[in-house]
Amino acid sequence: MSTDPSKDPLVIFTPSGKRGRFARGTPILTAARQLGVDLDSVCGGRGICSKCQVTPSYGEFSKHGVTVADDALSEWNAVEERYQQKRGLKPGRRLGCQATVQGDVVIDVPPESQVHRQVVRKAASARAITMDPATRLYFVEVQEPDMHEPTGDLERLERALGEQWEIGEITADLSVLGKLQPTLRKGKWQVTVALYHDHTGGPARLIDIWPGLHEGGIYGLAIDLGSTTIAGHLCNLDTGEVLASSGLMNPQIRFGEDLMSRVSYAMMNPGGDAEMTRTVREALNALAQELADEASIDATLICEITLVCNPVMHHLALGIDPVELGQAPFALATSDSLSLPARELDMTAINPRARTYVLPCIAGHVGADAAAVALSEEPDKSEDLVLVCDVGTNAEILLGNKTRVLACSSPTGPAFEGAQISSGQRAAPGAIERIEIDPATKEPRFRVIGVELWSDEDGFDAAVAETGITGICGSGIIEAVAEMRMAGLLDPSGLIGSAAQTGTPRCVADGRTHSYVIHDGTAEGGPLISVTQGDIRAIQLAKSALYAGARLLMDEMGVDRVDRVVLAGAFGAHISPKHAMVLGMIPDVPLDRVTSAGNAAGTGARIALHNVAARAAIEKTVREITKVETAIEPKFQEHFVAANAIPHATDPFPELSAVVPLPAVSFNTGGGDAEGGRRRRRRG
Repeated sequence: MSTDPSKDPLVIFTPSGKRGRFARGTPILTAARQLGVDLDSVCGGRGICSKCQVTPSYGEFSKHGVTVADDALSEWNAVEERYQQKRGLKPGRRLGCQATVQGDVVIDVPPESQVHRQVVRKAASARAITMDPATRLYFVEVQEPDMHEPTGDLERLERALGEQWEIGEITADLSVLGKLQPTLRKGKWQVTVALYHDHTGGPARLIDIWPGLHEGGIYGLAIDLGSTTIAGHLCNLDTGEVLASSGLMNPQIRFGEDLMSRVSYAMMNPGGDAEMTRTVREALNALAQELADEASIDATLICEITLVCNPVMHHLALGIDPVELGQAPFALATSDSLSLPARELDMTAINPRARTYVLPCIAGHVGADAAAVALSEEPDKSEDLVLVCDVGTNAEILLGNKTRVLACSSPTGPAFEGAQISSGQRAAPGAIERIEIDPATKEPRFRVIGVELWSDEDGFDAAVAETGITGICGSGIIEAVAEMRMAGLLDPSGLIGSAAQTGTPRCVADGRTHSYVIHDGTAEGGPLISVTQGDIRAIQLAKSALYAGARLLMDEMGVDRVDRVVLAGAFGAHISPKHAMVLGMIPDVPLDRVTSAGNAAGTGARIALHNVAARAAIEKTVREITKVETAIEPKFQEHFVAANAIPHATDPFPELSAVVPLPAVSFNTGGGDAEGGRRRRRRG
């Protein structure tokens, strides 16, 4: 397996397996480009950016049929030496633009040197995101102006991009044209440009320009704009790394906690829609600045945004009156994806020429957030029948497999996110997030966010001294209600028993009903944290809407069971399958077939940010999803009423009963408290 001197040397790239023969003296980067190997380079082979690092391998490779000699590549040169001294190269690495072919050689392209590198997303499934963003950096050398060739600087930049990067026509806003000439001269005709070129074709857009080689990076925001919370991820558009994630309460809550309340506000108050638009855009700017500060980057380096949201939030963010979404046939102004300047959304905190990509809506009340969930969880590629529930103030539900995918939206309300709960709060340090209730003693133990210890463990009091025990978040209230049912404190109708009925003084009279005390901090000036009958009712309404939506899709699909369930949403990652099943949030499946996907809508936004092909894919997928409208389906109300029981009035739940036997208690046996409870349930 020796090199044949009569032939050009053979160059083999791994892991792609691509190979070809090249004349001696050919740079490895050139060979890679000619073979279509995924080898990155921002500077275009000038030895400046170091993104084309490769690892040559030497010795005998029977698999490839070659022997690689020690002199298969050119010797280490001055450019590589300078870079080694300045920043350092990993042992065995070479710069692909400097190392040239001298003999047969096997070249490994490490993941960080690949243009379309894959980044494993942080979620329950370890699926990777292939990096292919719409906005990229390019280093170019531009020809200086010449009296004999009267062309403009933009035209010569365009020509340089064509010659050096095979990029065709570019367009530029006036704001960046004003920067062009001084930047070219400051960089001595070497500049780095950020270009936006998405999946729709057309000319590339010049987003920004820097003198010389810009090494400060460019960044993007993936935003999930929810009814109650706004979540954002600040991502490096080169590496895919998530530099910062944060969330804040949607300030529109003051106009109404649920979507229809906000639509009503817009209907009843002239200019109300514009007021809500202004409010949410201010929040988006604040979130962008907060993320930039957390990551210690200049916010003007944020050059792109992907945005997902439900249809009402979609219209309000875009400045469109949502009135048509408040009445049948629930018409959207547009269901297509949108690509627009971020400044049209008043995003003043970021780069003034940044672009925003809004994912497509599916229809009616099933929005871009559901499309993002479909992009993230891919029910259309599932071999088995999967139910995906993205639980928030408005639940987005997908049911399907490779044959067919159905979708609906169900108005769960904000209870799952801690709102409308007497001791409820957002998930923050000090909030109770886990709870267990001993079925014999009826005593609770709990954990709060920010502390690993349980409340009955040594050291807990000291550990929570800084934050205190402040309230109960969405995951905490769900576990609390489920645990109360398992401990016999709550009957199937949702009624809390008295102290005499339950055998614990923690069940205290609360008007005509009862409450269960989890933590009493009043002696130290802290809060009294309890679960009230009103809290139970709020959770019943929320979980019934979620369950009814899922059952409606199952009816449409013609099935009584699903194969697996994926819980998504801000708190989905923190809910145990057992508690979700005891509460009756989801249809019955074996507990090990219930998994969590975390914030799947946010993950979908991040996938779309990093990969333009994913945008084209989801635009095609949403056209193939069948939308079911819960608001006009009579069976939705049927399922909703049956689902008010805990876990459910009609579903036998055989798997659950075997794992978690539920006590056969009933507190609805007459007397003032029970009768009052019955009247309230009928009114609700």
